[in-house]
Parts: sequence; C-alpha cells; structure tokens
Amino acid sequence: MAAAAHKPLAAITADDLAAAGAPEPAALHSAVRGALGAASGRGPAAVWGELSRGVLRPGVPFAVHRMLYYGCYAGSPSTTPPAWTPDPEEAALTNVGRVLEARGNEIIGEAYKDPITSFRDFHKYSNENPEAYWKMVFEEMAITFSVEPSCILRDSDAYPGGEWLPGAVLNAAANCLTAKPGRTSSDVAIVWRDEGKDSEPLNFVTVEELRTKVCLVANALDALNLAKGSAIAIDMPMNVNAVVIYLTIVLAGYIVVSIADSFAAPAISTRLKISEAKAIFTQDCILRDDKELPLYSRVVEAKAPMAIVIPARGSTPIKGLRTDDLSWEDFLGRADHTKAGIYTAVEQPAYQFSNILFSSGTTGEPKAIPWTHLTPLKAAADGWCHMDIRKGDVVAWPANLGWMMGPWLVYASLLNGASMALYNGSPNSSGFAKFVQDAKVTMLGVVPSIVRTWKNTDGTAGFDWSNIRCFSSTGEASSVDDYLWLMGRACYKPVIEYCGGTEIGGGFITGSLLQPQALSAFSTPAMGCNLFILDSNGNPLPQVSAGIGELALDPTLFGSSTTLLNADHHEVYFSGMPEWNAKVLRRHGDEFECTTEGYYRAHGRADDTMNLGGIKVSSIEIERICNRVNDAILETAAIGVPPVGGGPEQLTIAVVFKDQSPQAEDLNQLKLMFNSALKKLNPLFKVSSVVVVPSLPRTASNKVMRRVLRKEFTQAKHSKI
Repeated sequence: MAAAAHKPLAAITADDLAAAGAPEPAALHSAVRGALGAASGRGPAAVWGELSRGVLRPGVPFAVHRMLYYGCYAGSPSTTPPAWTPDPEEAALTNVGRVLEARGNEIIGEAYKDPITSFRDFHKYSNENPEAYWKMVFEEMAITFSVEPSCILRDSDAYPGGEWLPGAVLNAAANCLTAKPGRTSSDVAIVWRDEGKDSEPLNFVTVEELRTKVCLVANALDALNLAKGSAIAIDMPMNVNAVVIYLTIVLAGYIVVSIADSFAAPAISTRLKISEAKAIFTQDCILRDDKELPLYSRVVEAKAPMAIVIPARGSTPIKGLRTDDLSWEDFLGRADHTKAGIYTAVEQPAYQFSNILFSSGTTGEPKAIPWTHLTPLKAAADGWCHMDIRKGDVVAWPANLGWMMGPWLVYASLLNGASMALYNGSPNSSGFAKFVQDAKVTMLGVVPSIVRTWKNTDGTAGFDWSNIRCFSSTGEASSVDDYLWLMGRACYKPVIEYCGGTEIGGGFITGSLLQPQALSAFSTPAMGCNLFILDSNGNPLPQVSAGIGELALDPTLFGSSTTLLNADHHEVYFSGMPEWNAKVLRRHGDEFECTTEGYYRAHGRADDTMNLGGIKVSSIEIERICNRVNDAILETAAIGVPPVGGGPEQLTIAVVFKDQSPQAEDLNQLKLMFNSALKKLNPLFKVSSVVVVPSLPRTASNKVMRRVLRKEFTQAKHSKI
C-alpha cells in the first residue's frame, strides 16, 4: 500500500477534516482521537475497525473516509491492509461459523479453537476430506436426490480429478422449487420491481407461486413436442419470466442455452448454431430509460429457430411475428390447464447437461461450456460458505442469464432458501439503489464498473443500505478507492471478491466473513479448491508462498467442466500442464500474485483474452474487426490495459499503418470507426485509446506478444501521473 503520501492518523487535525468536507470537524476529530485510544496497542487494523464501525457513516463525505483509512495505515509496510475484520460474535452466526461451533472438534479435532482462528483448518479439511465436507454441505442446503450417490467422489479415468456423486440422479431445478427446512411455500422466492415504478410497492413471488408458474410453462413447453434433451435458448433480460423459463427448461429435462441480451445478431447466431438450439425464448424489446431497444428483430436477423416472444409491456399484443413463432399468450394457451399447476420433474443423472453457456477463447470462437446438474450445487455451495447466504436472506446481483452469474444467482439464492431480488432496469440508476433499500437486500453482488458509476454520480445518496451484510464482486478487477467507497455505503460491510469462471460453475478464489478482508484482494481459495501459482518454468510454487505467475488448479474441483461442445477439453485445460501429487493440474489462464501477507491479487489474463466490462473476449476476435476498418491499417493488436488506481480493463488498440502515421485528429476518427465496427460484436465494447506503433512485438514463431504491449502501455499510463 502506497501510504507514504498520506498523513498519519495521529497527525490529522480538525482543519484537515474540515478541508475534506467533514460536517462537524471538531466532533469528528475528537472521535478519531477516541478511536486511537480505544485501539491503543492493537495495531492499525483495530483503529480502522473502531472508526469504520463506530464513527464513519454514509453521509460523511468520502474524502473524509479516504483520509482516515489511509491515515490508519500510513507508514505501514502492508500491501494488503484489511478494510474489514470479523467480529467473533457475528462470525459465530454465519453458516460456517454455526457449523464449526457445533461440530468444530469433530471436524478439525483438538486443534479447533473458534470459527475465525480455525477457518484455514476448515478449508484444508474441505480438500482433504471431500466425502465428509460435501455431504455436510448438501445436508445444510437440503439437497434431495431421487437416487442417492454411491459415494461423494471416486477415482475415474473418464473424469479429471475423479467422478463426483457416482450413480446420483436429481434435478437441480426441482431442488429450487420446494421450501427448505425452516421455510414455507408461502415464503418469498423473488422480490422485484420495474424501472420507473420506484415509488410503487414491491412485487413478490412466493415459492409456491414460482412452482405453479414453472409447472404451467413446463406443460406448455412439452406441448411443443420437442425431444427431451433438446437445447432451448433464452435471450432476454433477467426478470421473473426469464427465471421461470430457465427453471422450466431444466425441470422438464431440456437444456438451457444462455445468450446475453446485449449480443448482436451474429453472436446470437453463432451460439444457436453451436448448441443446435431447437427453440428460443425472447422479448419483443428491452425497456431502458424510457427507450425501447430491439431484441426480437436481432433474434430474427440471427435466423433463430422457433421463437416464443414475450411482450416487454405486460399483455401488449406482438405484431409481425414469423410464421412459426409464438406469442407468449399463444404459447401458454397450449398448456393443458387441467394440470397446469402440476408437473413431475424429469430426474437426471448427475452429469446430464442442464445449461450451455459460452466463454470466449483465444481462437475467437466462443467455447461452449455445458453445466450439468452438479454445477448448480457448486454455485450454491459457494454462496452458502463464502457469501454466507442464509435462509430468509435477500440476494441481489445485477446479471443476465447469458453469463454465468445469472444462473449462479438463481441457484445460490433458491437452493439456500433465500429470496432473489430482481430490478427490471439499469443498475446504474438511483431507482436500483432505492430498490436495494426497499427490498432489504442482505447480499449485494456487483461488478466494478457499476460501483464506479455509483461513486461518480453519487447515485446511492440518501438510501439506507444498512440491511446489507456483505457485498460480493466479480467479473473484472476492482479499484481500492471505489470499493472503500462501496463499503462505506453500508456502514462498512465487507466486499467478498469472487473469481472463477463459467467452466468452474463458481469461484476458485474468493473471501470469507471469517477472515479479514483487504480491498481488491482475495483472502482464500474457494472451499474444496487447491490452487497453485506457477513459476517462470511452469512449476508450482509452494502453496501460500509469496510469488506471481500463471494460476493453476487442482483438478479435483467439484462442479467444474469435464467436456466442451466445440473444443478439446483436455487440450484447453490440461495439455502441457505440470503434475502435482500425481495429478495433472488444470489450466485457468489468469495471472495471480500471492502477497507476503497471504492475500491474492489478480493481474489479468496470462493468455490473449481480455476482460471488458465483465465479458471475456479474445484479442483476435477484436483485431479481426479492427483490421478491416481502414485500408491504411496493416495490422492491429487489442490490449486490455488496467487504469491508474486499478479497476476494469480499458481497451487499447495498437495500430501499425502501411505507410506513415496519420495526424491526431485522424486517430480520433479511427477510434470512432473502431467503436462503430465493434458494436456488431458487442455494443458494450468500447475503445479507450488508439496507439500507433511501428511494428508489433513477436516471438520467434511469429506470435504477437500482447503482454509486452500491455506492460508498455500500463507503464506509460503510470508515468503520466
């Protein structure tokens, strides 16, 4: 932590606080002195704990929060100072804390002390005793099997790391549609609100109402006479109907094909072809900020199979459908209404596909990654352990079913007996902030770009987020200052960083409410996961030792993928990887650092894939488009460059021209042309800067060394400060 430029807390005066905008600087200065006295001798983390828990409130200007946080750690050698430390009484109430308090001696033995002290021992237990650990988690989440597994894990040459739950038969969606122990069918499954109706009462769907809706849609879906096991796509915003349709497809023995509603027609078409989808659910349009954004027309342009089209505005009739397409009303009319609320789940073998999702690879074609009926259990287990999602909680995470966090939200909420909170509108708006308040959200998931927008617009001002017990963040690298600001909006609740992948079904590295949490850092591998940082020779460093390098995973990872629809799974994830304990490690592709204090930091992709706004995309995919924008271009390189101060990667295009370089105004025009062309790939992609280079750095085998350019561009940004 670069704290040298900050004034130590003891040296901060009332005048300093006044200059930062403190409303009552003298009183605040007295409180600061009191915190220093109360935490005397216990170190800077204890002082910050006193200030964050008892002094600082959301209404105090962030400049004051920032001054005091950095003041606490001024002069500290720590690169990852904790912004939150667990309270022993609160820790004992968490899911993991409750289990350890009841069974700690049984699980860990005589070495057990308390949930906080023994957390690392519990993580070790989850890896060394998978049979006992996962059986306990399934019992905690009340997962039911129509056929119980013969064991939790057994060796198998067919499955990297072993075969999980052999012989098990279940339906992941069916497990979402029954009340968990301690809950009833009249408890809330979904709480929601439409944008623009922020002063109106909240809308609720109970567990029983959700089950009834799913049964109706399942009966209508069967009336289409599609073969069981058919792939059926969803391309629509994540609202109640989308959740109902998602659960229906899985419950009825079909396979969901997840397509993001931001995709242009070519991207939609690619995913439909790879998955061989037989039908698609979509909306006529997307409503955002009083605007109608076309959606059905994009689906038609993609030459999609039969579409079931839902009106964005209630029961508004939809005109101009293709001959074989159905309106939502006509589709539901096909159901046998004498048994509309009754449906028997199609029970499936554990490794049967339930969902096909997509993640971009370095070849430019999206990898088609199947989720099985095991994957939802991994997602929910992460929520149970790391985000501490409890029965009766309210979980919000702005997401879409086209990306893994959409299905993750469905399963992590419902399988843990919590309510899912859905806002039909932009999460950047004050309307969303009010929804979080009104719905009494207890766990709020975010992506860094949304947090940055909230901070820059002060969009959360005046709203009470005190019900939040923790935040969680994924998708892209976060900024220390942005997340310090975020914690302050909820009276300093922790941010649980969460990094994984579609092919993991959840996270491999994250945080915990039983450990101190540092900003923009991870405190622990996920439960049931061993991870390794590889040295420059590709060999694993000793675990939890300081170092930086490409990340690799122990293949014994519950819920992770075992096949790809359009690529060689072994080639993508295992070929050329080192061994550990006689097992070939699994490739992930991110570069990670383990700090001397035991925290982890992400340093972006180790290969040529970028993360733009939470969407992984191949550099080659972007370059292919940019190379065709102007005849004067010889070649381009697309680079994700982290901004100064941290945060989401920004897209920089390095350009090599055939002849001389253009003038500055021509570069601005070129940037506009790049952005216009990239809209066809994804409207969310935006070029931040264009840099002219004489040539692209290459290896002896002529591969472009994008990491060299990334390092140069990053250093150039920092040198301008």
